[in-house]
Amino acid sequence: MADKKVVRVGSRKSELALIQTKYVISCLQKLNPDVQYEIYTMTTVGDRVLNKSLPKIGEKSLFTKDLEDALTTGGVDFVVHSLKDLPTALPLGMAIGAVLEREDPRDALVLNEKHRGKTLATLPKGSIIGTSSLRRSAQLARNYPHLIVCDIRGNLNTRLAKLDAENSKFAGIILAQAGLVRMGWNKRIDQVLEPTEILYAVGQGALAVECRSNDDYILGMLFKLCHLETQCKIIVERSFLKTLGGGCSAPVAVCTNLKRKHDSKSLQLYIEGAVWSLDGKSEIKSTLDCELQFNEKGPTDETDDAVPIKKTRTVEDNNSDNNGNNQTETTKLNPPLSEKKIDLAKFVSVHEEMFQKCPFSKAQNKTKDIKEQGQGDAKPSSVCPSTSFPVGIDFMGNCPYVSTEQKIDASVQVPMKCPIAVHCEPSTSMPHMSADQCPFLKEQAKILDYNENMPQGTETPTLEDNSEHLHCGMYCHGKLERTILDKCEKLGQSLAQELISKGALEVMKCAQNEIHSKA
Repeated sequence: MADKKVVRVGSRKSELALIQTKYVISCLQKLNPDVQYEIYTMTTVGDRVLNKSLPKIGEKSLFTKDLEDALTTGGVDFVVHSLKDLPTALPLGMAIGAVLEREDPRDALVLNEKHRGKTLATLPKGSIIGTSSLRRSAQLARNYPHLIVCDIRGNLNTRLAKLDAENSKFAGIILAQAGLVRMGWNKRIDQVLEPTEILYAVGQGALAVECRSNDDYILGMLFKLCHLETQCKIIVERSFLKTLGGGCSAPVAVCTNLKRKHDSKSLQLYIEGAVWSLDGKSEIKSTLDCELQFNEKGPTDETDDAVPIKKTRTVEDNNSDNNGNNQTETTKLNPPLSEKKIDLAKFVSVHEEMFQKCPFSKAQNKTKDIKEQGQGDAKPSSVCPSTSFPVGIDFMGNCPYVSTEQKIDASVQVPMKCPIAVHCEPSTSMPHMSADQCPFLKEQAKILDYNENMPQGTETPTLEDNSEHLHCGMYCHGKLERTILDKCEKLGQSLAQELISKGALEVMKCAQNEIHSKA
């Protein structure tokens, strides 16, 4: 087998972080089947210090610094972040190489079993709501004064465990809806909080891939993951926050929408931004918008094979207000991933070891069938249906037949019947297979602890200060329309300046002083 190109990826150790990292890798694998990826996990300051609220820790880059240090020394080639964790000012030589299509950015309420069926408005007076976010705390205090807000720390699993504990003091907790969806916990969502109730965090719901700003090879790979509409929204949000100088140290929130204008090919970008005092009594809020003219071809030219990762949705004109608050659809600026042709032969040459472990058919028959298909134009094998899977899906822990939610239900309830089993050879058939036997639920990616398996022999890369070419840390790939990104950045700056003229900095300073006095 030919030498494989190995790309090292940095990730936090939490389950959600690994799900997100694997998702990015599976998307890249579809586009680069001849590349092998290794995941190096590490804990960050935000993961290690759990006895203090985030603002009281007193450090920036709480969830990103350790990962960025590994990037700086060349230990990893890129890292995957929840974009809301990424400061607007990146370290020297770093850049956001890709922002993937955004999940729903709204917050969600998850309730203790005894309060199921309630909402924030109908919970009993004195009910305790857990959140570690000043943004959420201030808006809860302002809009739901009958509730008590209490700090809660830890990853999603930890916070849900605290909520569900037998003697839990929490009636509910507020989390980002996107994280719950990615974990397959949709059924735990009791109420989706509209921006009219609680504005969301800058970058919430989006994944960012950070790399060295002069690593042309990695940047070339990441460009294919870029989702232009999401980038526009993220740049305006990060520009707004950067101009304000806010972060975890003050309650700042946004809501952005991109809406097609009537009888026009242009789009209107709206951003609502707000700042509060810690008790929510002081609020400074405003909305601005601008028109964006997109190239009809979208973010790629006609010769490029870049594709988005999730299915895109088309913006439809509706009766939403001027801010587009009811606008739930997004603009189709990228072609669907399914249009990408797959080189199965190349994929097998890299991942043949995976096929040797397949319990459903003999490896030699499976690999032979796939190799005979060449570019995937022939009909899938009658022996193994996995020859028709999208590249990447069968080794990143995603079953092509059973949804994430079904898998989780099956893992805790009853054994599930494997739909592949009917296609298997008699000698290896598993007509009834429990979830813990399913290879799609087992780790297929190579995951290593960074401190215990630090890559050896890597040269410390030379870093370049390319900050003047970045948009709030985001790399502008040559084929993207820089004028659009410039316009988005200026819109965020303008909104921040409008809030500043209304006294936003004074409100933020008071909030920061109050935090420091309690530290």
